[in-house]
Amino acid sequence: MDEEAITIKLTREQAFVLSDWLYRVMFQSDDLEGIMHDRAVWSPIYAISGTLDKTLSEIFMPDYGPRLEAAMERLRANLYGGADEPTTPGQDTADTPQAHQIKRGTAGNHGESDRGR
Repeated sequence: MDEEAITIKLTREQAFVLSDWLYRVMFQSDDLEGIMHDRAVWSPIYAISGTLDKTLSEIFMPDYGPRLEAAMERLRANLYGGADEPTTPGQDTADTPQAHQIKRGTAGNHGESDRGR
């Protein structure tokens, strides 16, 4: 198997929010195996989490909570068009791009690499 490293590009805010989510899922959830059924997935998850922890100074700042909330609001606004729009289950998001609606292997840059461009 080819072990060539790949690069994933995120904005600092995306990385910050992802880091917080990974921390909560990995260390504060009792259902890690329920989320990731195959232990093979843990290897890249731990690698991503460790890289984010080493890169982000924000996770050690005293105003972590307000910074995180502000970053989340900006990301929601960028993705959904307004920070105050709901992002809870059952909301009407028919016109909003959702991760589960993006088919793997389709053309277009949905946050993945720029390979082949």
